[in-house]
Amino acid sequence: MTPKWIELVTGSLDDKKRYRRYKARIAALPESYRTAVEGVVRYLMYTGPGDGDQLMTMFDDLADLFEQSAADGVPVHAIVGDDPVAFVDTFKQNYGQGGWLGKEQRRLTDAIARAEGQDAGGGAAAGGGAAAGGGAADDDVRRRGGGADTGNETDAGDGSGVSR
Repeated sequence: MTPKWIELVTGSLDDKKRYRRYKARIAALPESYRTAVEGVVRYLMYTGPGDGDQLMTMFDDLADLFEQSAADGVPVHAIVGDDPVAFVDTFKQNYGQGGWLGKEQRRLTDAIARAEGQDAGGGAAAGGGAAAGGGAADDDVRRRGGGADTGNETDAGDGSGVSR
């Protein structure tokens, strides 16, 4: 039994053992599969969840997929398809949108939805842009007392979420 203070400093020893088992599984793969997994893992480290447990679950599932594919003789291209980025992004979706990337993706989607609402409700394309008094989306922002993202009372009221 490891004293608790050591795990506070070094992290969970069970997690380290799990990671070492995963690395051993990947090292046992044929070279082409190992190279593909290493590329996927690198991409996941930059774009995946910030939570170590969730990331480790993804790694284990990835190892399962490539081990089974190697055993069945499925070529790497048949696993990841023509677009490896799309493959990894689809793979990540099975684990939810955790971390900062998911938050930013939701914020982007919300901003585009607001922009589309401004266009439909008399935005610049319809001749009712900010210079002409704004559209329905601008009125909604003013009623709420600021931008949807900031909740800032001093918001410009133009739907941009920027204080002036």
